[in-house]
Amino acid sequence: MVEWLYSLHASSFDVTESRPMPGIRLSPLDPKPMLPAFAKDEDSSLPKPPADAAEVRKVSSARPCLFRRPQGNFLSAEMVPLDHSLEGETRIDQLEEEEIFWHVKILPILHELDSEDNTANLCLACTKLYQALKEGNLLGRRFEGRSMLLKTLYKLVDIESDPLRLKLAKIILAMKVAGKNLLSVCKLAFQICRNDRNDPIVQNEGLLDHLLEVLRTEDLQKNSEALLYCMGAIKFMSGNAALLNEMVDKGAVEMLLQLMKQMNNITGNDTHFSSLGHLLVQLTATLRTLAACPAARRQLLGAAAASELGVALELRAEDREVCACILSIFSKLSSYDDFCAASADCSRCYSIFLALLNKHQKQQDVVVRIVFILGNLTANSNQAREQFFRHKGSINTLLSLFQTYHDLDVNAQKQCHEREGAGESCPKHPSEAEDVQIKVIRVLANLSVHPSIGAALAASHRVVELLVAVLESKAIADCEELVIHAATAISNLSYYKVKSSAVQDKKLHIAEMLLKLLMSNNVDGAVEAVRGFGNLSQYHEICDFIVQKKAYKFMIALLDSKNQDVCFSACGVLLNLTAEQDKGALLMEEGGIGKLVECLQDFGPADWQLACLICKALWNYSENITSAASCFGEETNTLLLLLTSLLDEELVWNCSLNRDLRDYHKLYWEREFKPVAEKLLQRIQSHH
Repeated sequence: MVEWLYSLHASSFDVTESRPMPGIRLSPLDPKPMLPAFAKDEDSSLPKPPADAAEVRKVSSARPCLFRRPQGNFLSAEMVPLDHSLEGETRIDQLEEEEIFWHVKILPILHELDSEDNTANLCLACTKLYQALKEGNLLGRRFEGRSMLLKTLYKLVDIESDPLRLKLAKIILAMKVAGKNLLSVCKLAFQICRNDRNDPIVQNEGLLDHLLEVLRTEDLQKNSEALLYCMGAIKFMSGNAALLNEMVDKGAVEMLLQLMKQMNNITGNDTHFSSLGHLLVQLTATLRTLAACPAARRQLLGAAAASELGVALELRAEDREVCACILSIFSKLSSYDDFCAASADCSRCYSIFLALLNKHQKQQDVVVRIVFILGNLTANSNQAREQFFRHKGSINTLLSLFQTYHDLDVNAQKQCHEREGAGESCPKHPSEAEDVQIKVIRVLANLSVHPSIGAALAASHRVVELLVAVLESKAIADCEELVIHAATAISNLSYYKVKSSAVQDKKLHIAEMLLKLLMSNNVDGAVEAVRGFGNLSQYHEICDFIVQKKAYKFMIALLDSKNQDVCFSACGVLLNLTAEQDKGALLMEEGGIGKLVECLQDFGPADWQLACLICKALWNYSENITSAASCFGEETNTLLLLLTSLLDEELVWNCSLNRDLRDYHKLYWEREFKPVAEKLLQRIQSHH
């Protein structure tokens, strides 16, 4: 772990304001640095300040007299750069006014700062000084008394008072110091901001404005170390909600992206490349916090941040801290649909993610973040699915990860059983290996929604074998999320009836795994098992399996769940069963007919696709009807009335749906539900 190392005292400042030599080497840094010697919560391993406050202070007795008036004109024209727009008497008048202002407004406050011992009074004097400098338009300007003023402020830095140091930092930054002094004041700001108890006073003093100005104006290569501490201070500020919103309002997002762009233009051959990595860690850590703010996220989208973040990720692939921060930003942003939509065609991002996965395959923290991002990007976009799938080796990379972490998981399970046998406890679920598998399977499941990609994956024996291996090796009680994800992926793939389908080859074994899941006490697991059977029951062998294992009884029981999705999947299985001549009568068991009619009554007007499935199942069931009463029993009249009302166009569409939704429902009602419902109604009426 790297550390922030520096020591800051009055001697850290240079009253001559000479610029530093270029190429200053940075100290190693940590996103959560250790405190310097003078911080309140100082680390015991660092040098301690004198315990005696008097030794630290020594303000009045130790200072030479700073304010002896120089001989001659205090602000002579020869000593102050002339403004070319002001010549002759006008300029002389201005200089005289400035000299008067200095003696009347500024000098008394400096005397007060030199002689005062009370910290509260010093803070008040600093406030008056800042206001006076602002009133006299002296902030950031070169003038005769500037060095004297700064020297006075620098000597107060040794006083251990964060409110005072904050006011000093604000004035020094506003004076636009350079070189060593800029570095020292940025360190001072960093030290103040790292203590979150200072957040209220930091906000009240408006320190953020001055730090943002440093980021905006200072040269990246000449002042990289000062920018590092400046950025570190801003990162600490971003942990406060009020300061975070202030950053967004003041354009910090665009400013940080511009700074990142400058860093991205510095290649690995440049001597500054390595040292700027520390600055990039602080910058991306701040962007990571900003990414959770809706207003900042909109700005990141507008500025096409994904592309610039991708470049930085590619350039800094060897820097784990930078990679972790940037991947964390992508993780947060990709959790929102607007970002995923905007990034769907970012082909370069997929290339970078795949390269990193291949490079860092054994680094679980990197892998799990990247695969999580890919899962988010492919969740709702066929364009994103196509972009990823087209990249050479994309599926092989996922399967390699899947195999690696599945093997690690199997070995960990063996060790866990040994520890349990010895009376020791095992790690909680999901483990790191399980977490990677969960994320990889999610990507595969998302990709399988795309028709052509899904068909290709269904034909991949390696894909299906790994998914089945998870169901074989894991009980749902051990890791629910992993097992359900695997079942979901298999259900998706079982939808595709393609030549040389790996799912078809293993359908009976898969059915065994799904049955185990169906009979578990886990509702979500049972639902996924039913979805799988809904697709697999298109095969005659699976229908026989369902009857042999009496799994159809579970399907009928699930019709009572009052859950629309569960009923849909169960109806799909029952429809496929009734399509086989010798299996229609199964609906008479367990009150199946009554439950189907009840589902039609509960969900029909809201889900015409489900209503259509129910009518098709009842149509198949009643193929050999001789009497409506013997076929549908006491449900006959209810079914007749229900079908009549659902086919009454005026009654059905006299509802409050908005126009677009109504048109969508009506289209499905006309094309799918109405034809089969009318035939079923006519059959029942003709045999009633």
